[in-house]
Amino acid sequence: MTKNFTIKPPIIIAHRGASGYRPEHTLASYELAIDLGADYIEPDLVITKDGVLIARHENEISETTDIANHPEFAHLKTTKIIDGEIKIGWFTEDFTIAEIKTLTAKERIPQIRPQNTAYNGMFAIPTFQEVIDLAQQKSQAIGRNIGIYPETKHPSYFKSIGLPLEETLLFNLQNINLPVFIQSFEVGNLQELSKKTNLPLVQLINDSGKPYDFVIDNDPRTYTDLLNQQGLREIAEYAQAIGVNKNLLIPQDINGKLLSSTSLIIDAHVANLQVHLWTFRNEDVFLPLDLKGNPDREYEMFFSLGIDGLFSDYPDMAVNIRNSRFLYQANE
Repeated sequence: MTKNFTIKPPIIIAHRGASGYRPEHTLASYELAIDLGADYIEPDLVITKDGVLIARHENEISETTDIANHPEFAHLKTTKIIDGEIKIGWFTEDFTIAEIKTLTAKERIPQIRPQNTAYNGMFAIPTFQEVIDLAQQKSQAIGRNIGIYPETKHPSYFKSIGLPLEETLLFNLQNINLPVFIQSFEVGNLQELSKKTNLPLVQLINDSGKPYDFVIDNDPRTYTDLLNQQGLREIAEYAQAIGVNKNLLIPQDINGKLLSSTSLIIDAHVANLQVHLWTFRNEDVFLPLDLKGNPDREYEMFFSLGIDGLFSDYPDMAVNIRNSRFLYQANE
């Protein structure tokens, strides 16, 4: 018997905080997301040389910090291969937390969000513990539990250099009394975590490629292979949800026009998995051809399919549309 997935309105996960309004992965971004009504805040996690988890989209930090303006760190600029890709810049694993704390955050996509560049240089790089503390303090202050939805970034890579993420992640979460989902694009580390924690886990799935630990292990399966009925059943053995690229639910043609929806929601629910979609953004550059200038319609379309949650850079819009839709349904 499958769970009834239709009782609760979908959760709204603030993607890297309210990243449409503030530079991503800053305490200011997370706090604004909470104030705008998000149910969960989402920190991507990488690690420092001395084993402290910090919130950054990547371990290469030239795009999201002012590291290039610190001549004292010029000698640490280097080239590495991360998950098969050549990266040039500065990497968190080469810095102590004290050194990271001398940096400030900047807007990652200034061409698309020039308004956010006004905040460049204002905010420090937060540790995961600081994100947890913020969620707990705000939850107590507003009387609403704010969930935390951390992603382990490049877990196989960090494990290979002697800085595994998982034990530190669980240590940071050991005394938490808030809702939590732990997510990863890799499979092996989620399977490992499932044996060490009862916290719900989320298998992230892209619309192309494969989990990097599959590459390492010469596993021929792709992300697409994880979405057939057998693949979903196998995911359900270690995870409670899938976090999928929204193109897997409503594909687009080569021109960016929306096609018919797939059976993914139904298939996942049959396997007893929740479905969380990423990522919803207001800017036309991110919207399907049919929905340019109409981001609210995109939310409506996906809510109507019965999703269990979504990631948004603009959590206020997501919350408002969700609340109006499901309040209306409740009053019918």
